Amino acid sequence: MALSLDCGAVSAGDALQVVDGDTLDIAGKRYRLHGIDAPEAGQKCRSAGGGNWSCGQAAIATLEELVTDRRVLCDDRGFDDYGRTIAVCFADGRDVNHELVAAGLAWAFRKYSEDYVDTEDQARKLKMGIWQAPTQTAWEYRADKWAVALQAAPNGCPIKGNISNGGKIYHAPWSPWYMKTKVSPERGEVWFCDEAEAVKAGWRAPYWGARRM
Repeated sequence: MALSLDCGAVSAGDALQVVDGDTLDIAGKRYRLHGIDAPEAGQKCRSAGGGNWSCGQAAIATLEELVTDRRVLCDDRGFDDYGRTIAVCFADGRDVNHELVAAGLAWAFRKYSEDYVDTEDQARKLKMGIWQAPTQTAWEYRADKWAVALQAAPNGCPIKGNISNGGKIYHAPWSPWYMKTKVSPERGEVWFCDEAEAVKAGWRAPYWGARRM
């Protein structure tokens, strides 16, 4: 499908990649879904019957289902600290951000917006997804992983810059591959103190969704 530009919106067909539960790449441009925060790729949440379920993977799978083989339009609400475009994205007219929160697969990111608070309240009432049992929020999960990694990181910089067949990829402490990733300076691999530093140096976060070509 050809790209079209209209009033700041971008539409794309084949040139679309799900990065994680709240991030998309469309035609080489990265969009962070506005007003929501989905579980991280390796995050597990508490289930109603006890035990855990892979809420991070469920969010990714649902986002893929929402956007695959559909016309996706994302608006432009400025940039975050990592150079990503903040956006509300629509797939065949459906508000993707809303759908993830309504399904209990993302939190309303109240720190930055109250746009999806009512949607979250309804999902909580219905005990959808992450609301079926008390569970850790995505921002708490990231903070805990960061605090643990910080204790062993050289010079207080816990993000691992790894070079692989996929190019220069950085792994934050909440990455599922973090513990398995080694940093070999002789290969040009480095440690970063934050994600913005890694992005500025030309490294990218890993893709957790299926590749669409």
